[in-house]
Amino acid sequence: MIIVHHLNNSRSQRVLWLLEEMGLPYEVKRYERDAKTMLAPPELRAIHPLGKSPVIQDGDIVVAETGAIVEYLLEAYPGRGLKPAPGTPDGRRFTYWLHYAEGSAMTPLLLKLVFGALPTRSPGLIRPLVKAISNKAQKGFIDPQIASHTTYWEAELGKAAWFAGDSFSAADIMMSFPLEAGASRAPYGPDKPRLKAFLSTIHARPAYQRALERGGPYAYA
Repeated sequence: MIIVHHLNNSRSQRVLWLLEEMGLPYEVKRYERDAKTMLAPPELRAIHPLGKSPVIQDGDIVVAETGAIVEYLLEAYPGRGLKPAPGTPDGRRFTYWLHYAEGSAMTPLLLKLVFGALPTRSPGLIRPLVKAISNKAQKGFIDPQIASHTTYWEAELGKAAWFAGDSFSAADIMMSFPLEAGASRAPYGPDKPRLKAFLSTIHARPAYQRALERGGPYAYA
């Protein structure tokens, strides 16, 4: 039995969705963030030294990091139709989006989250200064970066039905998190119809809905 060490409001939600799409049985072991710090509980360090989620256990095998977990599951349990053939154009696109999702895509979104939270976490006397610096960083660098990435996603979804080609794949599961996170910070307008359609389509997938039922309420912001 695969065990998913699932932290609320974390990227481990994608692992649950992948397992549902693959039709694999799994067990969810839940962890809750500290209400004040929003950090993971120390119990997760018993599973992985960094104490972060997602982490899965498959027998004696422990795998951390979402992308590594996706690759492991697709290799350990092949033939589910969620990965294009290696060496093909779709296969190369699959590899790119799989790694881009946790690399380039998430960097400005995380910066947006951190800089947005700085003023409320600062001492009262310096809060106005911190807020001014935060606003300048967001408007001058972070927001333009996010706009550049979302425009890129919109254009890429115009080339094929899904990120790695005409068939749904695990690359779409990986890309779901940055798209969801981007929408939670600034809803996509009429200039991003493909991004809005992508989110509507994945939300309607039965496996996505089952994963939400198993994982519980979820917030990307």
